[in-house]
Amino acid sequence: MATFATSEQLLVIIDPAARQADGESVRIAKDVLSAGAAAKVCLPDGPEEFARALRRRGARRPVVVGDGRALARAVTVLHRARELAGCALSVVPVGDTGLAESLGVPGSAVAAARAVLDGAERRLDLLVDDSDGVVLSALGIPPEPVRVAVAEPVAVASGRPWYRSLVRTLAPRPPRLPAVPAPGPSRFRVEVDGETVVDLGQPVEAVAVTPGTRGLAEVEIRPLSVGAEATPVRASGRTVTVVGADFRYRADAAVSGPVRRRTWRVAEEAWGLVLPSR
Repeated sequence: MATFATSEQLLVIIDPAARQADGESVRIAKDVLSAGAAAKVCLPDGPEEFARALRRRGARRPVVVGDGRALARAVTVLHRARELAGCALSVVPVGDTGLAESLGVPGSAVAAARAVLDGAERRLDLLVDDSDGVVLSALGIPPEPVRVAVAEPVAVASGRPWYRSLVRTLAPRPPRLPAVPAPGPSRFRVEVDGETVVDLGQPVEAVAVTPGTRGLAEVEIRPLSVGAEATPVRASGRTVTVVGADFRYRADAAVSGPVRRRTWRVAEEAWGLVLPSR
């Protein structure tokens, strides 16, 4: 793992959705990073400016302040520019922190910003599909339905219930993922390294693929269960192909499709993420 000196120059790219979702966490991240390193702050207005700033970073080490979609966007830009191999990426998660935390990044702005300054680069595997899309952490077919939070009543002195959701209603919100239908039984042919694991004759509930270790993807297929729960089918390999009738899939924080065929291959240690030093 490569470590970094705090005198190194940083390019801090703050995603617009992060500024809307949690301006206080963004301010904290900027303060910590600017106090510990020579940081140039960039405030792009949209994805195109975000990508342009990343491509024009020069010798500065890029730091993304944003949610999982912003992190995935940064990796995609660097991958398509064929610059992932020589770039150590950092992230301070603001908004939805699930993807970053699954990769080992602290969920709080302070801890994540300190990891940017004092952490070390770790090389991670990446799933790359046949349309040049990437998967950092998790792939799900079909995508799970979007869950809508229900307001929770809170007792107050008057005895009347109040609702926590009012604050979220009044506060700026990050953009929601597109709604997808609830998953049901599907028929797929799943091939791992050219070998058929499940064919179209076997209905399944879901297929999950994650980058594993040593250049292998971990595949889990849940067959349709009738009565007793069916045992998942598991396999691992360097390439995974899924064939089915117009299916959608969730790659990290984004929903893609519909497609009838998609192949993912593992790019071993393709990208570097700065994580807290062990």
